[in-house]
Amino acid sequence: MEQNNYLYVKEETIAQINEKMPPEEELQDLAEFFKVFGDTTRLKVLNVLLCSEMCVLDIAGILGMSQSAISHQLRILKQMGLVKNRRDGKTIFYSLADSHIVTILSQGLDHIEE
Repeated sequence: MEQNNYLYVKEETIAQINEKMPPEEELQDLAEFFKVFGDTTRLKVLNVLLCSEMCVLDIAGILGMSQSAISHQLRILKQMGLVKNRRDGKTIFYSLADSHIVTILSQGLDHIEE
């Protein structure tokens, strides 16, 4: 291993890093996943759904936004696997896809509130 002026990394450390580094495709998917959390409207929608399953009309009313805007954000959240839906007659209800979403939101808030 070549040593330079500011850093020396042991071969075993490099081997550990290479072993633990996810494949490039997974890293790209992870980056896309976290981009979803970079929009305040989507975060608001997720926080509404933390409390209760809801339809687009109710989410739009609570957030003071158009149904179209909420539908657009829900489509993105659904494509990324963060929300799921179920149909009851003509109405579609949305909810969080799983408990991981609750954990991600809560840990993110804990982190920024430190």
